[in-house]
Amino acid sequence: QVQLVESGGGLVQPGGSLRLSCTVSGLSLSNNPVTWYRQAPGKERELVAHLGYTADSTSYADSVKGRFTISRDNAKNAVYLQMNSLKSEDTAVYFCSVNVFATKWDEYWGQGTQVTVSS
Repeated sequence: QVQLVESGGGLVQPGGSLRLSCTVSGLSLSNNPVTWYRQAPGKERELVAHLGYTADSTSYADSVKGRFTISRDNAKNAVYLQMNSLKSEDTAVYFCSVNVFATKWDEYWGQGTQVTVSS
């Protein structure tokens, strides 16, 4: 069974930093595409950052460009989201996902971790 567990969320002041982790079990990450999403109360889920087949194949939402960095560590079978210069509008539940192709594309999700940016 594939399982993703997010961690690292919490309460930070504006301008602060957090590193979110997504530990994957039941699957070797390899070069599978990975994505971070977030969802704020009353809002639709938003794609935050994506890492494709290669380390250079990254994309970010305009609102987080220059502040967030997505990465993977295959030795630890984990995905990370480094978040710097946090703003109040970054407050949301953050989810990680991994896309896997067997006979078709599947997407696996974690349960999310809460990030709150407030004074």
